[in-house]
Amino acid sequence: MNDKADETALRAEMGRLALPGIRVGCRIIRDGDEALLLPEEAAAIPARHPAARRASGTARALARHLLALEGIEAVPIGRSSAGAPLWPSGFVGSIAHDEEMAVAAIARRADTLSLGIDTEPAEPLPDDVASLVAIPGDVLAGIAPRLATRLLFSAKEAVYKATYPLDGEVLGYEHITVDLARCEAVTANGRRIRLSHSLFPRIVVLAVAT
Repeated sequence: MNDKADETALRAEMGRLALPGIRVGCRIIRDGDEALLLPEEAAAIPARHPAARRASGTARALARHLLALEGIEAVPIGRSSAGAPLWPSGFVGSIAHDEEMAVAAIARRADTLSLGIDTEPAEPLPDDVASLVAIPGDVLAGIAPRLATRLLFSAKEAVYKATYPLDGEVLGYEHITVDLARCEAVTANGRRIRLSHSLFPRIVVLAVAT
């Protein structure tokens, strides 16, 4: 895989995901990216495997770049007691990463209630995981079977990130119904979330509560 080409291709795909007022981006995770953590960020992230700290550095640096485009310079993105990123006043956002790529989304709170983003490799989801994720109400129409359950998994992860700050509810996969044909999801408490996604060069799902 050509990492730079993969990053460029994904950035182009992600450009069509966001609603007006939402900034999205991606960045390949590189050796040494743990050094991108600002001191306040590094202190807020518990000691853990170096690869996880590296990915956190990539994701937070990317999110800070998106915030800088909105005029918010070098603001640390901390971590709540629940593990969620802490955004500057007046902004909402979300970050995610897999083993190779980090993604982020930010928006002004005046325009967007909440955001969730997730990324996954464009590979089939193992059957044992898929059996936990899919519920009878999910609609996967129009998605290639090879990637449908992986996309469903990513969508539910993104929806959880978008709804937890609003409702404070810990949702399982069984509490989120996804309709990929209608590009929306509904949680067990009735909250509706708008979805957009890309499949290649890797899966990215953006969940938006407005």
